[in-house]
Amino acid sequence: MSRQKLIKKLKNKYPNLNKIELETVLNIFTGNIAGALKKGNTVEIRGLGRWYCKKLKENFNARNPATNELIYKPERAKIRFRPSKKLKKVINE
Repeated sequence: MSRQKLIKKLKNKYPNLNKIELETVLNIFTGNIAGALKKGNTVEIRGLGRWYCKKLKENFNARNPATNELIYKPERAKIRFRPSKKLKKVINE
């Protein structure tokens, strides 16, 4: 589901809110999740799941498959999502 489709669904469910207000709420929500992950915290929403950062260590021996040239990959963070039991149950029904 795209961001615009989500806003349309929210608009249909809550017709008293206008589109700008719904976009603002969605921007605040996603901004707070991104800010917490940037600080290294985990974000947990009960019934939905948990986002967390996993550190990937640096790699000196990575190769570019096109040119077979050695490249350096610095340490980086990868975002992971672990769904809750409730979400898994809903998806697998």
